[in-house]
Amino acid sequence: MNHLRVSLEHLNDFDEIVDVRTPLEFDDDHIPGAINTPVLSNEERVTVGTLYKQVSPFDASRVGAAMVARNIAHHLDTTFSGRPRNWRPLVYCWRGGTRSASMTLMMNMIGWRARQLEGGYKTYRRDVVAALDALPPRLDYVVLAGHTGSGKTRLLHALADAGAQALDLEGLARHRGSLLGAVPDRPQPSQKSFDTALVSVLRGFDPARPVFVEAESRRIGLISLPESLMTSLRTTAACVEVNVARDERVDLLMEEYGHLLAQPDDFRAKLLRLVPLHGRAVIDQWLTLLERGDHRALSEALIVRHYDPAYSRSSRKMLQGLAKAVTFTFHPLAQDLRAQAQALLAIALPAGRSESAAAPAASGGDG
Repeated sequence: MNHLRVSLEHLNDFDEIVDVRTPLEFDDDHIPGAINTPVLSNEERVTVGTLYKQVSPFDASRVGAAMVARNIAHHLDTTFSGRPRNWRPLVYCWRGGTRSASMTLMMNMIGWRARQLEGGYKTYRRDVVAALDALPPRLDYVVLAGHTGSGKTRLLHALADAGAQALDLEGLARHRGSLLGAVPDRPQPSQKSFDTALVSVLRGFDPARPVFVEAESRRIGLISLPESLMTSLRTTAACVEVNVARDERVDLLMEEYGHLLAQPDDFRAKLLRLVPLHGRAVIDQWLTLLERGDHRALSEALIVRHYDPAYSRSSRKMLQGLAKAVTFTFHPLAQDLRAQAQALLAIALPAGRSESAAAPAASGGDG
């Protein structure tokens, strides 16, 4: 069967990529563009694994083979029923073993030119991990720094709309990056899925053009950023310090965290997690404002007592480029965000790092 196996560099040579792992494995991460046609369900894989450990490998193989045969038959009758005779699928499982071999063999018996990915998902994952180390240092970054509530994400999206290359890490992580930054009804991806998405975005950038990115800590919610990216942002990147009037920051915070203000019980629980940092007396004051519905006073208190001191403590240490940062006054709630982004492009990029407004945008995430 070796003639039916191909290596990772042939990934783009096929009409379709077929992931035959369980739905749980697929949801955790998968090759971009792959479809999931599991040859074992989540429950069936547990059953086979239990038989292997508690009864015998033979019994596990016998029962598993029957399950795999039934599932492949189902997919042939449904998902693959309309595929043309000259269809060329690439099939993979966890490590290029029995599950993908079974599907590949059956497809070739039918007459399709199916191939099995050598090493399966594990090979692909190793490639992603290597790319996370190798790709970030090849790019030239401009970091948007500034206090919480400065609208840096809005500015980043406006820059992408104006033609700049933009890396939206918070969009990829589905989190705004602070204790209160969870996005409602949008759980964060798995770490592996985030890594896959990040590599896809990084590979799409032109190394000859700068990449704008928002300043981030090492973690965005539950997601960890690769060390090579953090090193590049902290040590070699140019910086833009985004300045926004406090009243505008309060307005923006109330708008972006409106879902929290509308759910006081959840907001209360999040504020209580700050007791070790600010003390019970301060948190009680904030809880009183929450109970009174004085959302503006609460938002301003969070900015003054929590977010701004945190930024002052960490930003100068984390971003060496801040010492020579370009200062940019931004109005995040205005209607002319693209015009403001174009104004920033005109002043933020020194000679040799020009950015064409006509260039295609490359923005990770979906905001």
